[in-house]
Amino acid sequence: MQQIIAKILKKITEILEVVISIMLAVGIILICFRMAGSLYNIPNLEIWPNYDDLLTTCFNLIIGVELIRMMYYHTPNTVFEVLLFAIARQIITDHSSIWSSLVGVSAIALLFATRKFLFCEFDVAEAIIFRASAKVRSINRLLGIHIPYEDDETLMDVLNQKLAEMEKEPRIGACAYFSDVGLRVAKLSKDKISRIEVIRSIH
Repeated sequence: MQQIIAKILKKITEILEVVISIMLAVGIILICFRMAGSLYNIPNLEIWPNYDDLLTTCFNLIIGVELIRMMYYHTPNTVFEVLLFAIARQIITDHSSIWSSLVGVSAIALLFATRKFLFCEFDVAEAIIFRASAKVRSINRLLGIHIPYEDDETLMDVLNQKLAEMEKEPRIGACAYFSDVGLRVAKLSKDKISRIEVIRSIH
């Protein structure tokens, strides 16, 4: 019973993510059109949008776009980019004090340090897309990596097994990580994985 409820809740959250992403995308598009139609007001600091308004709004739009990507891909890199743009926006648009800018710069430095030492192994890497039917043995030899496999398993077999262990559905952007390599669903065809991105660590 708990598994059924968990699956239902998981499906509901996925649907809500899509709905929220669509609403956010529509809102971003409408604001872009409104900003484009009001650019002639920029020189006048008394009327919206002046230059400061344009800068703030553009940063908010960029953060919104990155937020959509974060909800779709569910990867550490997208979370990093959302946080990075949010902090950069605060530094550039807020001129209240030098201390707030210093805190913002320190936060960005901390983000980059976290990226480098905690998850850059698969964040800054060489990524190649293969057919899901490719044999793991051949990929290991070709790229000099060590994807664990048995007999004649394909990339799809290994990735599906790993996603099942993590209780994840095979959808675009779903990832599975091993010691020196990551696998990401790059394309689906009739609800089956057809392309897989092999992310090789460069360290």
